[in-house]
Amino acid sequence: QVQLVESGGGLVQAGGSLRLSCAASGSIFSINAMGWYRQAPGKQREMVAFITSGGSTNYLDSVKGRFTASRDNAKNTMYLQMNSLKPEDTAVYYCAAHVVDGRLIDYWGQGTQVTVSS
Repeated sequence: QVQLVESGGGLVQAGGSLRLSCAASGSIFSINAMGWYRQAPGKQREMVAFITSGGSTNYLDSVKGRFTASRDNAKNTMYLQMNSLKPEDTAVYYCAAHVVDGRLIDYWGQGTQVTVSS
């Protein structure tokens, strides 16, 4: 089992910045990759940033150059630095841990609201 707790969401003006944190606990050794996802009202959840255990990252095209995902293994924490925020970035942001143990198991945090005003 992996437990995830997000923090750092809030209200920011367009062009501003926020940093989200995702603290992991439990069977951390089993995590193969982690990711940040978001879901806006009336839309499907989408992957924003994906980071492997080796540190490789992949981003949603619309956030490339603005968002940066990172992991601090010593603190068992993943971050999402979000710069040059746009109103269309408004959503609930979730962190996820992906575990491969004969099958793919996904663990999710509770989500944190990010609202960008124009």
